[in-house]
Amino acid sequence: MLKLVVLISGTGSNLRALLDAIEASRDSDQPIDAEVVAIGADTPKANLALTTERGIPTFLVQPSDFPDRAAWGDALLAEIQRWQPDATILSGFMRLVPPRVVEALSPHLLNTHPAYLPEFPGAHAVRDALAAGASETGATIMIVDNGVDTGPIIDQRRIPIHPDDNQDSLHERIKIVERELLTETVRNLALGTINLKEIAA
Repeated sequence: MLKLVVLISGTGSNLRALLDAIEASRDSDQPIDAEVVAIGADTPKANLALTTERGIPTFLVQPSDFPDRAAWGDALLAEIQRWQPDATILSGFMRLVPPRVVEALSPHLLNTHPAYLPEFPGAHAVRDALAAGASETGATIMIVDNGVDTGPIIDQRRIPIHPDDNQDSLHERIKIVERELLTETVRNLALGTINLKEIAA
């Protein structure tokens, strides 16, 4: 079984969708052979309650508790490695992880992004797509590297931008596709039909 650690900073809506998909697949003819073994957060504002109600262990590693970013990263890495995951997923984790974390976990460190990379990288991808007057954007799942949304792409999909879209309406449609990409990537990792080392090579 594929063991996952997921890191969140906010409501955890993508995480909830992944947990629901894994659970719903149990009674299907194509079960997703994966388990989220722990959920981590960088802020107490993160919705860790959604995991405790499912009996999943959680951990909180706040940057403010450490003298610098590197020390925070080392503590975060120690918490992740304690669970010996096959992959770690940044799911709405709104902080760049330090290089030592990337080097220790890559290529088994994944992230979703609300744009069709390399278009519109960074924290404001949805706003930037609208500001640019683009007719389409997308969603991407990638391997994390030390750049800002520059890692090797695992999968991505285009999403049209409607004339009446605002940031909220567009982001909601993107999230639907992000969740589908994340679920399918987890399914394929569990099946062994994608090889992260080959993608990262």
